[in-house]
Amino acid sequence: MEKRQFGKTGYEFPILSFGAQRIVDEHNCTEDEAIQIVNRAIDEGITYFDTAPTYSKGQSEERLGKALGDRRDQVWIATKTGERTRDGSWRKLEESLKRLKTDHVEEWRLHAVGTMDELDRIFAEDGALKALIEAKEQGIIKYLSISGHTNPQVQLEAINRFPFDSALVALSAADHFIYSFAHEFLPKANEKGVAVVGMKLLGLGRLADWYEQSIRYTFSLPVSTSIIGISSMEELEKNLAVARNFKPMSDVEMLTFLKEIMHMCTPEILRWKAKDWNNKEEWAVR
Repeated sequence: MEKRQFGKTGYEFPILSFGAQRIVDEHNCTEDEAIQIVNRAIDEGITYFDTAPTYSKGQSEERLGKALGDRRDQVWIATKTGERTRDGSWRKLEESLKRLKTDHVEEWRLHAVGTMDELDRIFAEDGALKALIEAKEQGIIKYLSISGHTNPQVQLEAINRFPFDSALVALSAADHFIYSFAHEFLPKANEKGVAVVGMKLLGLGRLADWYEQSIRYTFSLPVSTSIIGISSMEELEKNLAVARNFKPMSDVEMLTFLKEIMHMCTPEILRWKAKDWNNKEEWAVR
């Protein structure tokens, strides 16, 4: 698989990375299957794994920790805090480390920051950012990150206020048409050397009829890597095949594809763009 630089960190990753939100009972994936899928992914060169404490009440982190075992030093773990305070975030990190069976994570990110008010709370004197900075100073985490699905202006403001190492943002082809991170956020992030991780590539499965094209669209953007939620070995193999054979979309291909899926830009499909989106787990990373 093609590899790309991860911002200014000096690391590089394959274009395909692992969204661990779906290796859980809720998505009909058993613990044994989860362990097999994670190890197969590592065998095939995937090294970047994204999870969060809110994914199935910690089961995603727990299974990822069990699956990695003595291969922990072969991978990069990114987990999150949905808390907006320092103390709340520290509690979440301590719980995450226990479930992941590790004493550190490579990347800790502020989860799904959707409004300027949330951002202000995070940047307050007792806000979550303080926990991120302290954890980095203590060597518990290495890199600081933020994620967002809804309004790219929030993430733009975040990277203007603070030198985040990375950002995880919604970059499906359907996102191209409204509050577009590809148009509004990606150029500035690249200019600042912020590693950008794409998510929502398949639009929660709604773009399944354009499976390969949807993945190729995001891979064709100037992102560092992209995560796709995986709940079965079949899905993993399918994604690996697209990544191994990836060729960037030409301008004509991309325009033709976008015209074809333009009708998918609706509140029912782009739920994460809605003002009342409340971060339900079933709307999480895919």
